[in-house]
Amino acid sequence: MTTAKHIVLTGTSRGLGRALVQPLIDRGHTISGCGRSASAAEAFQQIHGDPHRFACVDVSDAGQVTEWAAAVVAANGPPDLLLNNAGVINRGAPFWEISAEEFAHVLTINVIGSANVLRQFLPAMIDAGNGVIVNFSSGWGRHGAADVVPYCTSKFAVEGLSQALADEVPKGLAVVSLNPGIINTDMLKTVWGEGATRFPSAESWALPAVDLLLGLSAADNGKRLSLH
Repeated sequence: MTTAKHIVLTGTSRGLGRALVQPLIDRGHTISGCGRSASAAEAFQQIHGDPHRFACVDVSDAGQVTEWAAAVVAANGPPDLLLNNAGVINRGAPFWEISAEEFAHVLTINVIGSANVLRQFLPAMIDAGNGVIVNFSSGWGRHGAADVVPYCTSKFAVEGLSQALADEVPKGLAVVSLNPGIINTDMLKTVWGEGATRFPSAESWALPAVDLLLGLSAADNGKRLSLH
């Protein structure tokens, strides 16, 4: 029997994060999740109740993340598995048509937001002496593509963050990056429109993803994983 884990999951309002919640709970694990939608967080909390915790948090706001992480650790302890999934994408357009504000928004959520979450949960995980961190990357974090320069830039940064942090964490912890593959989500539709429907839904993706995520251990530190 799999030991129940405390799983911290960002980006639960939609897409991959939302799709992961139910199968992880069905396996007997405790979820502390956050997303930018207050209504989604309230609905999850009403459905699942304690010890699961769902909150409305903007991960790019360091103060919000600090408050949320403190409440999560106080209630459920440090995470055994931290899924750093929250992210956004730019509208599909050439780089020179993307405003400075839109470029900065993508990097702030995807890179600074990920760092904010790591900064608040890592000390408790280090004190506990164990835990796995999965930073959600992308195929576009390993290979560039037209019309998604801001997103590619942010996910290349997530890859670098993951590799460097893997060299810093003490024995017993692991940091990995995950390319989840091409999934039919609202984010992908932002770039590809209805062309995104040719790919698997987030719900069908989540089932094999859960098996991979729950199977990770300290031995996987530094790996660059892909799920296709």
